[in-house]
Amino acid sequence: MSPSLGHGARYQQLASDIASRIAEGDYQVGDKIFARSSLASQYQVSSETARKAVCVLAELGIVEAEKGSGVTVKSRENALLFISRKREAKTLSHLKNSILEKVERQMSETAELKKQVKMLVDLTERFRATNPFIPFEVTLEGNLPSLGKKVSELCFWQSTSATVVAIKKKENLILSPGGATVLEDGDVLYFVGDEGSYARVKHFLQTLQIKEAFDY
Repeated sequence: MSPSLGHGARYQQLASDIASRIAEGDYQVGDKIFARSSLASQYQVSSETARKAVCVLAELGIVEAEKGSGVTVKSRENALLFISRKREAKTLSHLKNSILEKVERQMSETAELKKQVKMLVDLTERFRATNPFIPFEVTLEGNLPSLGKKVSELCFWQSTSATVVAIKKKENLILSPGGATVLEDGDVLYFVGDEGSYARVKHFLQTLQIKEAFDY
């Protein structure tokens, strides 16, 4: 039964197989292993494939090929070095392919995520456009200057173009709070307005805080 060769260029696989047998001690330095014709017959490859394999091994100093004398083993050390480099190249190739597959998969997942985010934004904008009275909400906490003040003192609508529709105080929800309602830490303010309302309200609250800080 002839030795089997792996995948890849046939002459490269043939060269690797012969080098492996030299490295493992099947062939000793000085041994005459094959003539090219018998090498081609044993591995069931063409004479040209056998010639290329021998040329590779000869160039690496593993064997010596002389016309009429066959192929002679020249160096086991060079055979070991050749096999080691082949294994490293195979490992690098496997690692490269693995990284490329992961990058491609990540790019695909990122594209799908972008698609879903865009769909979510589109649906949200469409939903809000058809339901303009869905309120925004903001929690009053920290050192906001509005705390302790009445709703009427804030001039909320004049400053933000938004309308307060409810205030939640702990577990109590006050709908359409009157101007005398006092804002306290932890209150949740519900208001309606256009798409820019939330940003204006946040800015308004921060501006109040800055102004009061400068008053001292």
